Amino acid sequence: MDYLYLVLGLLVLVIGGEAALRGAVGLAQALGVSAAIIGLTVMGFGTSAPELVVTVRAALDGNVDIGVGNIVGSNIANSLLILGIGALICPLFCDPRAVRRDGAVMVLAVTAFCLIGLTGEIQQWQGGVMVASLVAFIVWSYFHDKKHHDPAAALHEDFAKETPGVSTNKLHITLYMIVGLAGLSFGADLMVNSAVRIAERAGLPQSIIGLTIVAFGTSLPELGATAIAAWRRHTDIAVASVLGSNIFNILGVLGVGALVTPLSIAPNIANLDQWIMLAATMLLMPVIISGWRIDRREGLVLFALYLAYVSSMAFRV
Repeated sequence: MDYLYLVLGLLVLVIGGEAALRGAVGLAQALGVSAAIIGLTVMGFGTSAPELVVTVRAALDGNVDIGVGNIVGSNIANSLLILGIGALICPLFCDPRAVRRDGAVMVLAVTAFCLIGLTGEIQQWQGGVMVASLVAFIVWSYFHDKKHHDPAAALHEDFAKETPGVSTNKLHITLYMIVGLAGLSFGADLMVNSAVRIAERAGLPQSIIGLTIVAFGTSLPELGATAIAAWRRHTDIAVASVLGSNIFNILGVLGVGALVTPLSIAPNIANLDQWIMLAATMLLMPVIISGWRIDRREGLVLFALYLAYVSSMAFRV
């Protein structure tokens, strides 16, 4: 039954995340918020909402390893699985001028996490710095985009248009937000509790469950966004959605989680998985710096690397 509850929690979480995203985008449009800001903030927060709710719920329940594993595993899945699948649908090419800034921030954020990981804990003050860094990056990006309207600003505007058919009707927005928040809360609770029971019965560390099953589940919104963008041949947006999600996961989700309670980092994550996350992040740099594309063969390699990573868990328990 726990596996059934896990799948059910995952489905409710994904539905809740999509509803909350539509409600948030609709509210932003109703308030006259620019498309660039919606793409820069609302879309990033929206696709990372499942990771945020699951991580905070896990931290509050004392299951910190699931929360931290969820973020590290989600970023690995974003960089390998999701971009791999996106490239299999359509070779991914991005304008370096549009994604270089976000790519640099992503690398800095992941590197900073790895350095903190060496200490074994994200303390509350560090969580505050992470959240403040994210806010500062968003504010700076907004004013920079508004002043220069360069390819990065255009990309953020296009990103906001990737959720079509959003209603600005007040009743619809309210219903979306209620369903979204309820779905995120209930789905996260069901998913975390079932994941804990599965780990206990199987004798698995909670971090392993967080790195794999939970991380895959919370990454489904990014998978959907990237797959749709790739199918529409909006390959810049496919890459940008992954970069934005990785930034929000590290600075936003872990930052908020650490503000709630200090987040201990399991030894297996500190010694191995965070470095795999960093390596997966660095694999994206040639695309970000030079504008090289990820063709279908390279997408298949990324996909195979993710399968190899998940399969290696069998030898670590």
